[in-house]
Amino acid sequence: MRAIHHIALNVADLGRSRQFYGQVLGLEELTGAAIPSTLKDLVATGQVANFRLPDGSILDLFYEPTLPPPHPDPQQQFTRANHLAFDIDPAHFNQAVACLHHHQVPLDQGPVSRPTGRGIYFYDPDGFLLEIRCDPEPNPPGHQP
Repeated sequence: MRAIHHIALNVADLGRSRQFYGQVLGLEELTGAAIPSTLKDLVATGQVANFRLPDGSILDLFYEPTLPPPHPDPQQQFTRANHLAFDIDPAHFNQAVACLHHHQVPLDQGPVSRPTGRGIYFYDPDGFLLEIRCDPEPNPPGHQP
């Protein structure tokens, strides 16, 4: 195995999720010839939307209008998948956090700092747990060699 090719999420409101992943998180939505041939009919009928991440991996959103809502307690797990983490350049981490706050995205925890980097956990419109994380900065502000 070399890398993650794609992840597929079920969503209750495709329009709301397209806006969240495309405009709030800034992922590139696939259109026209970029849509995988196996999904063209589903995209055309409004059943699927596809996004490409900067590393080339794909996020597929499958419209499931009868998807049950998440548990009222956002800490309650409702799926076998735990979370999806997006990597970001450390120089852009604070900007990503500000964007989440600006869009009033519900947060789970963070930002948190660890030896492995920084992260912030938040929920998509269907209550799926997401993370934006970055590696440690090579020379953090105020660092003196």
